[in-house]
Amino acid sequence: MSKKYDLIVIGGGPGGYVSAIRGAQEGMSVALVDKGGLGGTCLNRGCIPTKFILHVANLYREFSHSESLGITADNISYDIGKIHLKKEGIVAKLRDGVGGLLNANNIDVFDGLGKVIAPGKVGVSTESEIFELEGEKILLAVGAYPIIPPIPGVDLPGVITSNALLEGEPQDIKSLVIIGGGVIGVEMASIYADLGAKVTVIEAAGRLLPLLDSEIGQSLAMSLKARGAAVYTSATVKEIVKSDDGLQVNFEGKDGDKSVVSDKVLLAIGRRPNIEHVIGEGLDIKTDRGIIVNDKFETSVPGIYAVGDCVSGATQLAHVAHAQATNAVCMMAGKAPEMDLSLVPNCIYTEPEIATVGLSPDAAKKLGIEVKTSKYLMSGHGKTMLEGHGRGFVKLVFDAETEFIVGAQLMCGRATDIVGEIATAIRAKYTAAELSSIIRPHPSFSEGITEAVENLHGKAVHVAPAKARK
Repeated sequence: MSKKYDLIVIGGGPGGYVSAIRGAQEGMSVALVDKGGLGGTCLNRGCIPTKFILHVANLYREFSHSESLGITADNISYDIGKIHLKKEGIVAKLRDGVGGLLNANNIDVFDGLGKVIAPGKVGVSTESEIFELEGEKILLAVGAYPIIPPIPGVDLPGVITSNALLEGEPQDIKSLVIIGGGVIGVEMASIYADLGAKVTVIEAAGRLLPLLDSEIGQSLAMSLKARGAAVYTSATVKEIVKSDDGLQVNFEGKDGDKSVVSDKVLLAIGRRPNIEHVIGEGLDIKTDRGIIVNDKFETSVPGIYAVGDCVSGATQLAHVAHAQATNAVCMMAGKAPEMDLSLVPNCIYTEPEIATVGLSPDAAKKLGIEVKTSKYLMSGHGKTMLEGHGRGFVKLVFDAETEFIVGAQLMCGRATDIVGEIATAIRAKYTAAELSSIIRPHPSFSEGITEAVENLHGKAVHVAPAKARK
């Protein structure tokens, strides 16, 4: 091909298509090469499918227990095939939307596998041909894929990753062992527990969601157990074997050796950067469990950039890839970066939802920052009660001296929506007094912020005074 582009992007996920569109907005001629489906993992086999099925599973659980609300619903059932059909329709519509945006921005899209073969050159392999593209700059946004741990038996039929659950044929699973208690693991546990399956979660660390505030992991374990799931922490899987009743997972727990049998075993211990087949031989692009980049997202080879899940040490979230893409293109165009990458909301769509931003008390302690915290339990909160949510809390973290808000850990209804307010407050350096002065609507989940911040000095209206609690 004779056309030379200003920017060639490999990968059509949040990091890739955002880079391409922002490049076009900066006046660049842009090509995008993608094979896995526009929208990437997030849209096709990650965020969007998971959240839709979580929504359906939650509805099913609510209808199954609706009699206490005065609603009589007999013979409640679900059709996994129809659920997946609806999911596919939503994904297809959003994917077409991404394609329409790329077309509207005059971006040339190539459906094929892209590989950087030299600075300024990308090889493209489609079903019918192989050709090269030339560009002044190249950006890699090739994402990540599920890690397959070195456990004997992981190659048995029925041992699957989240890709198979979300993108493969519909699977009506009645019993499921999940190896890994991180974000993917707990969201899948929430789905199948709500659908009535026998769910077992096995996590090597001492609690679920080990990278988050300890209270969150402990509370989530209690919530899952209340819905019938079994949760084992500080547990190491030794092997998976085929038995007469299904797949038997043998593991060592706190109380010695144990085993559990299920229809399927889900591997959910994390994702590995997808870089093996996109860097050509002889290219000295430095890697260390991902592509190493500088503060401009440029690799060790000038003119070649990387963003998103494929970057070394990346926070593997779609909104992080989006923000990195925005900043990378800004700096390519000689402009200052637009996004503040120091404040990343981390959201988990269990029931209730979980969201964190900024510092946790544990993280602050490791950094030598003195903080004070204030918490409000949501169990007696009006909106929580009327919508039937379980245990939860709003915990706010403040600088001990200035009382600037520096972090929040939320486990409550709509946590993933209201965390944005906290992120804005941290960015603006709101003090506790300023955060408290904001009127929040009643009834709403955001009222939990008011109660938590006012409780910092014992002024929360809906919290009994400490002396009265003794």
